[in-house]
Amino acid sequence: MKLHLLDRSNLTNSSFTTKINEYPYFLKIWHYHPELELVVVLKSEGTCFIGDSVEKFGIGDVVLMGKNLPHMWLNDDGYFEQTSKQTAKAIAIHFKENYLGPKFFETPEMVHILELFKRASFGIKFLNVNKKLINDIEHMLELKGFEKTMAFLNILHALAKHTDTKKLSSQGFINSFKASKSDTQDNVQAYIFKNFNLDITLNKAAEIAHMNPSAFSRYFKRVNKKTFSRYVAEIRIGYACKLLLENRFNISKICYESGFNNISNFNRQFKIVMNYTPSEYLEKHKRKHN
Repeated sequence: MKLHLLDRSNLTNSSFTTKINEYPYFLKIWHYHPELELVVVLKSEGTCFIGDSVEKFGIGDVVLMGKNLPHMWLNDDGYFEQTSKQTAKAIAIHFKENYLGPKFFETPEMVHILELFKRASFGIKFLNVNKKLINDIEHMLELKGFEKTMAFLNILHALAKHTDTKKLSSQGFINSFKASKSDTQDNVQAYIFKNFNLDITLNKAAEIAHMNPSAFSRYFKRVNKKTFSRYVAEIRIGYACKLLLENRFNISKICYESGFNNISNFNRQFKIVMNYTPSEYLEKHKRKHN
């Protein structure tokens, strides 16, 4: 699997696209595009990979992704079973930063929305979004022309004013992705995201990069500001956090599902990345939501 540049250019008589996607499962493609993307999940659950973040997603989630930010929506295993009757459904709105003109969002009345676009370069998850806003986004599917444009501006205004948000990708990932835009980096990251919970190795990543392991190790650390092993560990721990919050498996099972070979290493790496043991992290989350 490699990183794909997808063509999201608008082919209709509109400055942005609004569509509803409904499939047995979302497309398992690690990709990016020059448009920003607003996603509202209407059905299905799984894991979203946005930049270097790993997040659980479910019904009612609202996420805004900036231009050229790599991402992938991966449904839970049950969606891929031949007998599955589950479906994945989401609204996706694609638009350019300057879709209303090069200076429109630089005006004093609109600068807060421009700031929203800048924050979206990391990916933004909007928490505790009220049902009315989600209904307003759904209603856009029925609108055209001026009414649709005004409705979208109101939605962007509401999102810009929404304070309960979570920044997704890290500054380090954004910097490295911009600085090293190359097939080598794309292919290595795609290998990591596809295989992070399997037997992933530096030697295999070096082979994909067409480098010897020592040279690749130096290259990876220079580009990503962290070692290959630390980068993989952070992706695995992010996925483990998602599994912990789902409360479907015990900690021992989650250790192996996340790609670790033994529980002691899992606990040690979890504590390094999250500053908590897995059980402490789970207890902290339970207290927060009780």
